[in-house]
Amino acid sequence: MSAPSGRNAHASTTTILSLLMIVIGVGLVVRTLTLGGGLFAIGVIMGVLFVVAGLGRLWVATRGPK
Repeated sequence: MSAPSGRNAHASTTTILSLLMIVIGVGLVVRTLTLGGGLFAIGVIMGVLFVVAGLGRLWVATRGPK
């Protein structure tokens, strides 16, 4: 079993961290709304920003050179 090359390790790490950002963002939105926060509560705004950032990272990572 060989160690992953630097490019493969970077791509894998980017994907994992992007997915983690999306999960954290969804969690922030759900937690804020279940505690009675409105659509413009800071938790909802931050959660949406986390999801958008995670999706953006995934999009850029998949559009780059292979």
